[in-house]
Amino acid sequence: MGNAVLHGTRRLPAAQPVAVHIVVDEGGIVAANGAGCVEQRRQQVFLDVADVGGILLPTMKPLNGVKDENGVSSEAVEAPKAEPEKIDFSKVEIEPLFKDFVDFETFSKSDFRAVKVLACEAVPKSKKLLKFTLDDGTGENRTILSGIHAYYEPEELVGKTCIAIVNLPPRPMMGIDSCGMLISAVHHEEGEEKLHLLMVDDHIPAGAKLY
Repeated sequence: MGNAVLHGTRRLPAAQPVAVHIVVDEGGIVAANGAGCVEQRRQQVFLDVADVGGILLPTMKPLNGVKDENGVSSEAVEAPKAEPEKIDFSKVEIEPLFKDFVDFETFSKSDFRAVKVLACEAVPKSKKLLKFTLDDGTGENRTILSGIHAYYEPEELVGKTCIAIVNLPPRPMMGIDSCGMLISAVHHEEGEEKLHLLMVDDHIPAGAKLY
């Protein structure tokens, strides 16, 4: 039998509404007094019942350590904090940095924008290419093809916010014009290429320009 709410209360002669504290468990009333003291400590549920002219207004107050009929404690349990992932970069091989400088004017001609992935699908008859339908903030969808199928399945990229260079000339690939290029970070580990598509904070709106 589960915990029950009492439909009766002790009435005091005073006209002012008073709070009568009642303790109920599966065996019935354990203890009750006007001061709210619990005289027997068992698995209990603490009820504040206001006597307002015969109308009961119960509010549940679980006692510390109270367990339900399945033995589950009502106390809040803090989830263990996840340990930060330890990443081993000791085997990373990085390409040498460019020695030639590029002037700012030349660099600023490249238009890097945040884009939202609206849809992504594998390109038929291609093992590498994914076709991205992107929101670039202009109101017209942009199509970019990227050879990253070895690293990502298309469905896991939908909804992500990525970075693309959007002012490259269209490039036909498998009969589809790719209008731009998505930016990825590439390195090698023990001779094997590793790739991570750059994905940024989803609070960044489509079309935001990178400087």
